[in-house]
Amino acid sequence: MRRRPFPPEHGRPAFGPWARGGFGEFPPGPGGPGHRHRHGRRGGPGGRRGKRGDVRAAILALLSEQPRHGYEIIREIGERSGGFWKPSPGSVYPTLQMLADEGLVISKDESGKKLFELTESGRAAAEQQDAVPPWEQIAHDVDPAEVNLRKAAATLAAAVAQVMHAGSESQQARTVDVLNEARRTIYGILGEAEDGTPEASAEDAE
Repeated sequence: MRRRPFPPEHGRPAFGPWARGGFGEFPPGPGGPGHRHRHGRRGGPGGRRGKRGDVRAAILALLSEQPRHGYEIIREIGERSGGFWKPSPGSVYPTLQMLADEGLVISKDESGKKLFELTESGRAAAEQQDAVPPWEQIAHDVDPAEVNLRKAAATLAAAVAQVMHAGSESQQARTVDVLNEARRTIYGILGEAEDGTPEASAEDAE
């Protein structure tokens, strides 16, 4: 009898590239859909779109610490990689099913959710893995400039949240102006050449 794959826990927000969070979805514009980046760094035009790690190894490493739900595995990988690796449920749950088929993982219901834990064979497999967990390998390979940009964006988001929570109507309105100006400035940066000068358009070149 063919086993059905583990479904994601109900009532949990989506993870991966379709999840909403942080600043939310960016509107169309320079750097948005349809825009060609001419100065993207590693990863081709537009720069890095995210890194993929060994989901199987990550699951075994996390479950060797303690039993976890599927969404906890996804969250832990994201947090431990500094947000640079966020596997989707579509990669985590099929891998859990595969590990279960191999006898390395078992699951049990806990308040309507599946709790996954390693079998003895699973613990042996986890012990044979590389001492450096896959999320650390991902984080180690990230450009420091990208790390700084992510930290700056996170602290800005925290400041905006504080204004939303405790700011007056006037302060919130001023914050909107600041954010709109920052967005325009950032899009302007994307239109600059590497030396900081505005990039000539095709019309200017003719």
